[in-house]
Amino acid sequence: MDDSWISFVYERLPELGLRTVQHVMLTGVSTGLAILVGVPLGVVATRVGWTRGAVIGAVGILQTVPSLAMLTLLLVLMQKIGAVPAITALTLYALLPIVRNTITGLDGVPAELTEAARGIGMSRWQQLRLVRFPLALPVIIAGIRTAAVIGVGIATLSAFIGAGGLGQFINRGLALADTRLIVLGAVPSAMLALVVDFALAALHWAIDPRRKAGRSRRLTAVARATAIALPVLVFGAAGMAYSRVQADVTIGSKNFTEQILLGEMMAMMIEKHTDLNVDRRFCLGGTMICHDALARGEIDLYAEYTGTALTAILGQEVLADPDEALQVVRGAYRRRYDAEWLDPFGFNNTYAITVRKGDAQRNGWSKISDLQPQAATLRAGFTGEFVERPDGYPGLVETYGFRFGDVRDLDPAIMYTAVAEREVDVICAFATDGRIIAYDLVPLADDRHAFPPYYAAPVVRRETLQSHPKVREALTALAGQLDDATMQRLNYEVDENHRRPRDVAREFLMSTKLLPAE
Repeated sequence: MDDSWISFVYERLPELGLRTVQHVMLTGVSTGLAILVGVPLGVVATRVGWTRGAVIGAVGILQTVPSLAMLTLLLVLMQKIGAVPAITALTLYALLPIVRNTITGLDGVPAELTEAARGIGMSRWQQLRLVRFPLALPVIIAGIRTAAVIGVGIATLSAFIGAGGLGQFINRGLALADTRLIVLGAVPSAMLALVVDFALAALHWAIDPRRKAGRSRRLTAVARATAIALPVLVFGAAGMAYSRVQADVTIGSKNFTEQILLGEMMAMMIEKHTDLNVDRRFCLGGTMICHDALARGEIDLYAEYTGTALTAILGQEVLADPDEALQVVRGAYRRRYDAEWLDPFGFNNTYAITVRKGDAQRNGWSKISDLQPQAATLRAGFTGEFVERPDGYPGLVETYGFRFGDVRDLDPAIMYTAVAEREVDVICAFATDGRIIAYDLVPLADDRHAFPPYYAAPVVRRETLQSHPKVREALTALAGQLDDATMQRLNYEVDENHRRPRDVAREFLMSTKLLPAE
């Protein structure tokens, strides 16, 4: 292990501790709720025979729903980002092993023991409490072990909807194409799963009624104390993780480099020019997650693009004039969402249909319409948003009248690598992305104007601006400070030189005298 890796981990130890505590909370609370729901369901299924199939079927169906789909669905239903939908999803996933093992454990109690209990006058409740449940407990705990370990793994996805945890590093690492961040989230998560499994295995061993030899009152007392202490520790972790200093302003971002950089710049300007506490809720996922969080007041601001707001959020037609597009989205956001578009940062990060330079020179491609004769044989790699958004692939097809032979959904972090390594032939690059130059790619001219202008600007809740007027002043100082070439260079520093977005953002702000030199 080299010094750079040690330094990398050391710098992030405070955040690593916080994210680990959040991860323990997410897993612990969801597993505890699943026990409170799952064990009674299992008992009912054994006592009332006709409910067994329905209970097992219901919890089984929940297990088949993909994790991200479940999180997104609950996000929509609950209209809230953060821990609540994440814990709900994890609880639903934990039900199946707990319910099944409860049923299996209770069914496995020998019939003669039940008959003996009935013969000495025990009621059905006494039989369950004093005979069947204690004997079934080792099997039930085995199900809890499985549920808890599964929960540790699935909890990493909770960062996608702003719930924190170790998945925050993984999500950020994917967005920034930084393997170190992915490892920083994945390795502690795996270690945490082993610790949780070992702790529950020890509890299983201590209370197993079949292990008579060597048992002692002291060991039983330790097992009981552990069973009491674990919930206390978990909810204590919840308090540590989520009872931080209340933020005055919460800034969100989507899950790619440029958004994180802009989020850091806005946060630094607010922190420098006001006395407000800023909470960074970065890498929240796609456009609609950020927009809905802003509309519900869960975040106060984030950076949005005029073309995205115009077509994907407002559902309006493409406008080629950037000033007209800005005026339209400004008016619509005031009326519909009580939000304010401040002056743009200065650059236009439009979509750019991009190919390898060698292919462009060999085939004479300089504009998008040049692809038409060969489109059916080309493999395209697009982000999921681009495939579905009206200003993305559907708009491209409508404007140019052709489709590509194969279209794959790719994460923005691997899209550029895929085209450079000839896994795909065409990608939907971002015009200000430094990897266009790094991977020797060529953006094709949008000769039929399929894409609107995408000027980035801070979008802020009007309530926030009224409560904290200095926020407007701090963010207005960023207007016009970033042109296309500058934004491309900053993105390159993060994506290719693997520098921290916070460091790159601070360096830029100091170079423009927006922050004092250190």
